[in-house]
Amino acid sequence: MDWTALALSLQLAAATVALLLPLGLWLGRWLARTPSRWKIWIEAAVLLPLVLPPTVLGYYLLVGMGGASPVGQWFQQVLGVQLTFSFTGLLLASIVFNLPFALQPLQRAYENVPRSLHEAALVCGLGAWERFWRVDLPLVWPGVLSALVMTFAHTLGEFGVVLMVGGSIPGETKTLSIAIYDQVQAFDLRSAHLMSLSLLAISLLAIGASLLASRKMAAPAHP
Repeated sequence: MDWTALALSLQLAAATVALLLPLGLWLGRWLARTPSRWKIWIEAAVLLPLVLPPTVLGYYLLVGMGGASPVGQWFQQVLGVQLTFSFTGLLLASIVFNLPFALQPLQRAYENVPRSLHEAALVCGLGAWERFWRVDLPLVWPGVLSALVMTFAHTLGEFGVVLMVGGSIPGETKTLSIAIYDQVQAFDLRSAHLMSLSLLAISLLAIGASLLASRKMAAPAHP
């Protein structure tokens, strides 16, 4: 078992969830309620990672964050950070390819919140932050949980984009999925099987816990 790769995968998944959930909440709410004619194209752009081959997405992210790109140059000159083949670049790429997994359940949850509740909260004098905490969040919580679990599990298992953007640098970009590939290439099938089984178990536990929590929240309260 490559414990360093496992720890890096968990760190990447946790950081992706922490950064992507606030963005998903804001964008999901906006998409659920905006009448903008550009909405369908924004949704289409967000969903692209679901249909693009990971190598294609990884290639464009590699080009877009490379040292010759404006984004890559800005990070290098202003922050002194190299995006390609680094954990920072891997995290930014992870946010991009996980956006649809976080956004879709949040948007659907917001679409099920009656607009009349917001109008009533507004009439009662609740500010935007109070409406979010007291009206939105209790009602969209199942979507938040689903987004959290799907993003976390998908980050753990992503391979193509991670390989293209991060490569296989131990302790920096070599996640568990990359370590499994390396072991298969080295014909160490026992290690590959052990790491694959660990990844399967973590993903299964995460999804199972999400389903159980969703059922408990959906169950009617007994007096």
